[in-house]
Amino acid sequence: MKFGLFLVLLLSFVSFMSAQRPEIDEKLEQDLSSIIEGFNGDAGVYVYNLKTGKEAAINADTIFPTASIVKVPILIGVFDKIDKGQLYLTDSLLYNKERAYGGSGLMQFYRDSTQTDLRTLSALMITFSDNTTSLWNQELAGGGEEINRLMEELGLRYTRVNSRTEGRKKDWEEYGWGQTTPREMASLLVKMRKRELISPASSDEMYRMMSNSFYTDYALSQIPPYVQTAAKQGMVNDSRSELVMVNAPNGDYVFYIATKNNKDQSWNYDNEAWQLQRRISAFLWNYFEPQSDWSPAEKAKEILGNIKY
Repeated sequence: MKFGLFLVLLLSFVSFMSAQRPEIDEKLEQDLSSIIEGFNGDAGVYVYNLKTGKEAAINADTIFPTASIVKVPILIGVFDKIDKGQLYLTDSLLYNKERAYGGSGLMQFYRDSTQTDLRTLSALMITFSDNTTSLWNQELAGGGEEINRLMEELGLRYTRVNSRTEGRKKDWEEYGWGQTTPREMASLLVKMRKRELISPASSDEMYRMMSNSFYTDYALSQIPPYVQTAAKQGMVNDSRSELVMVNAPNGDYVFYIATKNNKDQSWNYDNEAWQLQRRISAFLWNYFEPQSDWSPAEKAKEILGNIKY
């Protein structure tokens, strides 16, 4: 009797775990493996089709630097405070020049003592990947410590803010501002799309912000301009990554492309990691939308190729 009961419980557990795990799209996984083969660095890809429930995963549980994609967990941390009534998008804030931080973004060029608000901070952080507003948002969200506790509550084991966060110096030295895995970061965007992140209203507003990316010349360049996407890019010298949700006609799909230890650390259009992102994005669009008459413009390079980053 005891053995029989144990067997029933074991089978029930296996059945439950199987039900929680998405079905693998083996063909897609093989095709993606072929695409990233030979990449001069470490690459990971996670793809999930929300309509079919199928996934493809290559190094999807490997930890990669987030670079600016850490701004997605920061955004979630801000909206958690908003949901609790501790912050409001209409909160008035005063910018001062001591907050200026270089790199990407616009607020570093604001005049000292400019009046702004939380909505502007959040929108600039996501749309233009503004570093000054991102650090300010991290502070308003309670710092990396509180954001990391929230990530843990959401069931994420590896997605963390490292910079300016107590106890994470070694992680910061290895991964920079933040760290994640392709599967974990994609799961946040899936929850957001399903209106399950913080609250339905919070999910909707965060998704609106993520649907206005300024950086359209990487993976987004391979998706028709009339199809809505939600995205965030992250880039430093030896790591280029991208998170994208595509609201495609045949069903939504999400993908996360992560790279690290990249040999090509250039900032030209033809950077190897950026070529990989475009290639994977174009492949996924044609894979999930085979009847589409859209194909990425052959002359895209003529338009964008001479841009110096």
